[in-house]
Amino acid sequence: MKTVNILFVGDVVGKPGRWAVYHLLPRLKTQLRPDFTIVNVENSASGFGCTRKMGESFLRWGADIMTSGNHIWDRLETQPYLNEESRLLRPANYPVGNAGVGSQTFVNEQGITFGVLNIQGRVYMTPIDCPFRVATQQIDELRKQTPLIFVDFHAETTSEKQAMARYLDGRVTAVVGTHTHVQTADEQIRPGGTAYLTDVGMTGPYDSIIGMRHEGALKRFLTGLPERFTVAEHDVKLAACMVTADVESGRAERIQRFMFNMDEDVTPSLRDFKD
Repeated sequence: MKTVNILFVGDVVGKPGRWAVYHLLPRLKTQLRPDFTIVNVENSASGFGCTRKMGESFLRWGADIMTSGNHIWDRLETQPYLNEESRLLRPANYPVGNAGVGSQTFVNEQGITFGVLNIQGRVYMTPIDCPFRVATQQIDELRKQTPLIFVDFHAETTSEKQAMARYLDGRVTAVVGTHTHVQTADEQIRPGGTAYLTDVGMTGPYDSIIGMRHEGALKRFLTGLPERFTVAEHDVKLAACMVTADVESGRAERIQRFMFNMDEDVTPSLRDFKD
């Protein structure tokens, strides 16, 4: 029985997150030897969106595929890039006609075909097309090419993420949540062979409120008024998970979550980091 390892790096936040990917991802790929590497990049540009330059950097640093979420639309310059770069996905359930695609298959150097679906929840988020129905349509197409399918479910609530995992159990290799930036401790293999984790966590500064300086977030909570958010800098970590699956059936055999700490104060290095 042949297996593959899928490494998924959670929501990269701002320059500190990019810095962590630059330093840690090549090292992790050497140690963990994943067959496919996915990175969620929707917060990589100052916490909101991803630019072409940043996307090219992530691919150069070791990402095979990039997923995103609601913030991928925050920068207009990203839309042409979505149309040109098939390795950058946006949530599939945005209305037809928007830039980019929400699912794709990829073939690695060993000739193994692998599918990725990016989907977005609707609870407390933009009321776009139904993620459950769109997921079914997209997965039916992906399964014509491969049983290995990884789903990045970008959603706010645990209940919606758990519902999606149950709904897709046995039809995909993994359903892993993003968006809330806090790594959960509920990794499991569902009865149908689908790996699940409610949220993979954030790659970025943890001395923060989900990646942002606490001053702005606290002021918004205390006053109820709009406040500009700025990416924090300290206690930078890389959050990820690894899924091991059978190539022939696509069934997951194992899921393991990671939290890698940077071993130095990143603030001086960030000032000089030119990615």
